[in-house]
Amino acid sequence: MSHVDHFSTGLLTPALAYLMSSVGCMLGLMLTAKARAAENSARARWLIGGALSIGGTGIWVMHFIAMMGFSVTGAQIRYDVLLTACSAILAVVVVGMGLFLVSYGGLKTGPLLGGGLLTGLGVAGMHYLGMASMNMSAHVSYDPAIVGASVMIAVVASTVALWFTLRVRGVLATGGAALIMGVAVCGMHYTGMFAMDVRPTGSLLPVEGARGIDFLLPILVLVSLLTLGMLLAAILAPSEKEMQADAELMARLEGQQTGSFTAVPAAQPVAPDAEPRRSSLFDATER
Repeated sequence: MSHVDHFSTGLLTPALAYLMSSVGCMLGLMLTAKARAAENSARARWLIGGALSIGGTGIWVMHFIAMMGFSVTGAQIRYDVLLTACSAILAVVVVGMGLFLVSYGGLKTGPLLGGGLLTGLGVAGMHYLGMASMNMSAHVSYDPAIVGASVMIAVVASTVALWFTLRVRGVLATGGAALIMGVAVCGMHYTGMFAMDVRPTGSLLPVEGARGIDFLLPILVLVSLLTLGMLLAAILAPSEKEMQADAELMARLEGQQTGSFTAVPAAQPVAPDAEPRRSSLFDATER
């Protein structure tokens, strides 16, 4: 008999987790759309914002909210603060690496597949690092086949998500892609959770770590502020079409300025033993 309940709060935590994942992915797609039309440091800033949105809100916050509905009969659950923070950083970093790889690699298949593999393995690592951060008086083991399936889902979902960042345009398409990404992220999370087998040990020793609820308020405040700031940046910034039009206009202006100056040929050196050529005026006088 399993002692694990993944939905101890009913549908509240999975619904809220899916909502946060979709919101984070949609904002990330909006920011990466800006990156497609930007250059140099501006592109890097948009990509970093996309990594924070997708990796931070779309993946890690979704993971943590879903964990609020996880309980084990007869065991208290506490979280190692350092490992939990490391899992959040890992999610943002691997998503950022994938975004930079495909953004600067263009539409080539190699960077897309490489970025999907790197990001997918990193996201799976984030999930299991987050699981390792749980302290409880119980013995935890994992089904290797289900773990492998969760990693496969993470790699495929990451590859599709990176493809979306290169291709998706328009509000409806962006919203639809974000909903699909939310399903993939939640599917990977709950597949990995079902791989767990937990057996309480009945130990009476106190469990070290922080309660999950202790993370909730700081996370909500931080995520809300970051999301609001990046959303305002995405709304107030020029659209992708406007940025492309500005870039084309600047290129034309630079071309016109370059074309208005004609090169003056340098004077050819005269050989020392060559007889100087007289001008046509003296030739006419002599004739």
